[in-house]
Amino acid sequence: MKTIRKFLGVFSVALLGAGAALTIDHYYLKASANYLAEASIRNAAPVKFVGLKPMMPESNTDFVSAAQKGIPAVVYIESKVQMEGERSYNSIWDYFYGQSKPNMIEGEVSGSGVIVSADGYIVTNNHVVDEGGKIKVILSDRKEYTAKIVGKDPETDLALLKIDASDLPYIQYGNSDDLQVGQWVLAVGNPYNLTSTVTAGIISAKGRNIDLLPQEASTSHKIFPIESYIQTDAAVNPGNSGGALINTSGELVGINSAIETNTGSFAGYSFAIPVNLVKKVVADILQYGNVQRAFIGVNISDVNETEAKSAGLNNMNGAYINGVTSTGAAKLAGIKEGDIILKVGNQDVISASSLNEIVGRYRPGDKMNVTLNRNGDQIEIPVVLRNLDGTTEVVTATNTSSVAINELGVSLTPISDEEKQCLHIDGGAKVSQLTEGKLKDIGVKKGFIITKIDRQRVKSPKDISNILDDKSGGVLVEGVYPNGMRMYYAFGL
Repeated sequence: MKTIRKFLGVFSVALLGAGAALTIDHYYLKASANYLAEASIRNAAPVKFVGLKPMMPESNTDFVSAAQKGIPAVVYIESKVQMEGERSYNSIWDYFYGQSKPNMIEGEVSGSGVIVSADGYIVTNNHVVDEGGKIKVILSDRKEYTAKIVGKDPETDLALLKIDASDLPYIQYGNSDDLQVGQWVLAVGNPYNLTSTVTAGIISAKGRNIDLLPQEASTSHKIFPIESYIQTDAAVNPGNSGGALINTSGELVGINSAIETNTGSFAGYSFAIPVNLVKKVVADILQYGNVQRAFIGVNISDVNETEAKSAGLNNMNGAYINGVTSTGAAKLAGIKEGDIILKVGNQDVISASSLNEIVGRYRPGDKMNVTLNRNGDQIEIPVVLRNLDGTTEVVTATNTSSVAINELGVSLTPISDEEKQCLHIDGGAKVSQLTEGKLKDIGVKKGFIITKIDRQRVKSPKDISNILDDKSGGVLVEGVYPNGMRMYYAFGL
C-alpha cells in the first residue's frame, strides 16, 4: 500500500510538473511567435497556393521593356524660388511690438518632367515651375541644361519647357481614353531626389475630381480648372510631380501630379493628368502661345439616383445639366436644363469632371456631337463651342521679336469686351504669361492689364511694341488687375 501511495505521489508530482512545463512552454512559444513569424516571412521561400490564382501580372506583361522606354525620357527639374526666411528687427522695441520685416532667401522646388520631342520640349506640372526663377534640368544620363518656360496653364496644372538640345530620347504619346480600371501602369519620376525611380500599380479609377486646383488665380480673377484625374495605386511621392505615367507598352498616358495623403507621403492613392488633355495643352502653347479654352456653357453636376431613375437610366453615368448660360454654346444648340449628357462623339461621359476634360480638348469654334437623355428619350445635338467671351475666336498670344518686348518677359493678349465694360477701360494688353524679365522683377503678376506706357494709351498688344521699340531709359507702366486694383510700375531699358 505504501508502495502504491508513493507511486501515486510521484506520479502526481510528475503530472503537475508536466502540466506546468506545457503551460510555460506554450506561453513562451506564443510570446515569441510574432518574431519568429516575422523572421520566417523575411526569409521564407515563395509560397505556392493550391487552387488560387496568384496576384501577379500576366506573363505577357513586360515591365522591364516599358521602364527602359520611360526612364531616359524623364528628367529631374530644379527651380530656384524666393522664400521668406527669418524676420529681422531694427530695435528691441520692434521685437516686442512685432514690427519686423522678412528676409528673403533663395530656396528650391524640385520635381520631374517628361521629354516629348527630340529637340528638347519638356512637359511638367505648373506648380513645379510657377514661382521659379532659374530652372535647371538634369537628364537621366546626368547632363545638365538651363530651361526656359514656353508656356504655363494653371487651369490644368501643366507647363511646357524648352532646353537647347537635340536628338534627345523622348516618349511616345499613348491614348488615355483607352485606359481601363485594373490595367497595369508605371510611374517614373524623381521622388525625394532619387532619380529615375520606377513604381508599378493599377488604374484604380478614372475621371477623379479631388478639388486640388484653385478657383482663383493670384491676381484674384476667376479661373476654370479642369480636374479629371487618372487614379492609380502606383507609389508617388514629393518629387514625382511632372513625371510620367506610362502603360506597359512604354507609352505616356498621364502626367503624375498629386497624392491623397494625411502625412505628405504616399498613402495609397496617386493622381495623373490624362495624356489626351496634355497633348492638347502642348499643341495650343506651341501654336498660339497660350491655351485655348472652349466652353459648352452649362452648369453641371454628377447624376444622382433620383435623376437616373427619372430618366430611365440603368446607371448614374453622365453629366446632369443644372442650368445653361444665356449666350453659351449649349443654349444656342438647344440643350436644356434637366438634360443629361451621356456622350461626346463616341466617348462616354461618366461624370461631370469627365465632361470638363473632354470639352477641354476642344478649341473655340470646334463642333462636337453631344448625345443626351431628355425625359427618357435619347437625342443627339451638334454643339459649336465658344470661348469665355461667347465668341468662336481663338486668342493668340502676342510674342513679338521686339528686343524691348523680349526684355519684359511676357506674352500679351487682347482684352475682351466684357473686361472693358467691367473695368471701365477702352483697351489694353493683358499679361497672359510671365517669365523671367523686367516685369516679373518689378512685381507685375499674371493677369495685369497694361493701359498706358509713359502716358501713351495702350489699346492692344501691338501698341506696346510700337511704344517700346525705340525707347531707352526709364519707363512708367500704368494698368489695372481684373479685381479693379490700379497699379503703377517703373523700370529701365
